[in-house]
Amino acid sequence: MIIGVPKEIMHGEARVAASPEAVAKYVADGFSVLVENSAGEGANYHDEEYQKAGATMVDCPKEIYAKSDLIIKVKEPLFNEKLNLHEIDMMHKGQYIITFIHPASPVNHEMVRKMADQGVIGLTLDGVPRISRAQNLDALTSMSTCAGYKGILMAANDLATFIPQMFTAVGVINPAKVMVLGVGVAGLQALATAKRLGAITYAADIRPAAAEQATSLGAKLVDTTVPADLAIAEGGYAKHLPEEWLLKERAALRDTIKEMDIVFCSALVPGKIAPVLITEEMVKEMKRGSVIVDISIDQGGNCALTTPGERTVQHGVTIEGIKNIPGMIPQSSTWMFSQNMYHLVKYLVKDGKMNLDMSDEICRSILVTENGKIVHEGTREAMHLD
Repeated sequence: MIIGVPKEIMHGEARVAASPEAVAKYVADGFSVLVENSAGEGANYHDEEYQKAGATMVDCPKEIYAKSDLIIKVKEPLFNEKLNLHEIDMMHKGQYIITFIHPASPVNHEMVRKMADQGVIGLTLDGVPRISRAQNLDALTSMSTCAGYKGILMAANDLATFIPQMFTAVGVINPAKVMVLGVGVAGLQALATAKRLGAITYAADIRPAAAEQATSLGAKLVDTTVPADLAIAEGGYAKHLPEEWLLKERAALRDTIKEMDIVFCSALVPGKIAPVLITEEMVKEMKRGSVIVDISIDQGGNCALTTPGERTVQHGVTIEGIKNIPGMIPQSSTWMFSQNMYHLVKYLVKDGKMNLDMSDEICRSILVTENGKIVHEGTREAMHLD
């Protein structure tokens, strides 16, 4: 079985789907691996390392797509401006692709239709279920860890003050106050990173279990006032709140947010637009020079003023809407991503062939297109196909 690793073509994307270490594992397992020249350069993984690991280096991505049984990528298939060709147009019927497809997102619907029409079997990493036996396959969790860490460092860089308490010859400078909204994987990592930098940390989450995890990291809990029966959806995820309760949550958070130096936003609702927890009026009340890092921007953002993909200053507050934060620490994020991908491929391949067992929750959750059809439940719902 041949695995193809093309170079990522999204602007600014430095990650790659396989590190040399992962390639060596694939080769040891009996796979042949084709890697596009310079695919790993942005993550400090070099061609000679891939060759040493047993990869065959290929100059043109067309060759990789033509020869591979399975394509592994970080980002969804895109239009290759250099070749004037969409990546899916380089693929063939019966070929598999594993990547972050985000198939339910409206911006990707045309691409998913194209994938189905081409007869490509698409498997999306954002569909890996959060269950114990899938932990080492879960690239979304790995990338959230990266986003939580790097997001706080971005905020520290934007802040005009020290984060830790400083005792100087001319007096004491108080520590910065950091609040995390949404204590999932990214939020927990953000809290831990802020704590290590010496901040006083606060946290809010409508889910009691998540809030409890925040307090275990030393954060002061801010009560959202949302009842647990309204807050928790299937699988322990946050639930989409009725507007009346969203208004109450904002009111409960307002007084604390206005005192913060950094607010890290990572509150998400699976399959829904992210809840707006910080309105423009709330931003106006914040301290001048404070920072909001809104990593939920891919789903609309938790702050009403976040500009997708940009860093702006509004009402004296710096608001980070930068996307692809994990790509800003490409070596570590590539290493983590590569390990998740390797474990997933190993899980799916039996006797040298892909084996998609639809009785298995993992396979059902990640399969997007098969036999020329869109089969992913959330995508079909979003496209109104049912």
